[in-house]
Amino acid sequence: MTPADLSRTVVRAVRCAVEDGELPAEAAVPQRVVVERTRPGGVGEYATPVAFQLAKSAALVPAHVAGVLARRLAEVPGIARVEITGAGFLNFVMAPLSAARVVRDVLARGERYGFAEEPELRARVVRDAVVRIRLGQGLDPGGPLPTAPVPRRLGDVRAAYGAGAAAWAMLCVAPHETPVFSPRLLVQGEDSEFFRVRYAHARSRALRANAADLGFRAEPGEVQDAQAQAHADTGTAAPTDSAAPLLRALRDYPLVLEAAAHHRAPERLVRHLVELADALLDFQYRVLPKGDEKPSAAHRARLALAEAAGTVLAGGLAQLGIDAPDCL
Repeated sequence: MTPADLSRTVVRAVRCAVEDGELPAEAAVPQRVVVERTRPGGVGEYATPVAFQLAKSAALVPAHVAGVLARRLAEVPGIARVEITGAGFLNFVMAPLSAARVVRDVLARGERYGFAEEPELRARVVRDAVVRIRLGQGLDPGGPLPTAPVPRRLGDVRAAYGAGAAAWAMLCVAPHETPVFSPRLLVQGEDSEFFRVRYAHARSRALRANAADLGFRAEPGEVQDAQAQAHADTGTAAPTDSAAPLLRALRDYPLVLEAAAHHRAPERLVRHLVELADALLDFQYRVLPKGDEKPSAAHRARLALAEAAGTVLAGGLAQLGIDAPDCL
């Protein structure tokens, strides 16, 4: 279950609880529920404060609402356990990840993986009208957003650093913070996050070409990671070339996109693309056969995972208005 699936699952649980009378009709069923990664030291992998929102509209105690939803959600496939913390936060422990499911989702949606579903007709018409009206008034479609300008003393940063690198510098910090333009933006090496993200995308495309030369193609499947599982069982750190970090970064991408849009914070997407790129660069050495090794189903599954990561990197960069070249 992906974070986007989890958000929709919580909405369905709320709707069913109201329809079955476990929650009063006054409890306003939300169209979307915000689900975020659990903070360090928290319980489980994801959490949502939806019980507080519902409790306010229905004049109930948040803990009661959380209890009603927890009982329903604990029975959903893909959710291993639901716990309530604090005054009513719902925390989710998820079932083990399926690499094949994540890869198939990415391949099916392409660069639109992680995008919210298109609204129905009337919602689109209303939304487009509101956007046009706001633009006609000289306002941002999402409302005014305080943004620190580029210092004048820096001159034309796009000419100095290139459009992509300049955009990266402007988007990697919160809008109210002053962007920093450093010579590191132009470095073609590991010291530059901007380079690493685009290079990781290029590596995913190179892996596909190299695999074609070896006579095999990607095929979604479970990525065997027995070494990483052994480390997880013993509580020790997983190897850096494990598939687990890459798989988690892919799974969390839709959640990051939603949070970036909700909070109007593109820097969240920037940080996640760096995490995804670093995971792919670590994982890339496990993709192709080595020496006299023949291509196997495991290699095809690993290649599919790498290709999915490249697709997501390209889509994320496109959201930031930055190109993703196939080679660097």
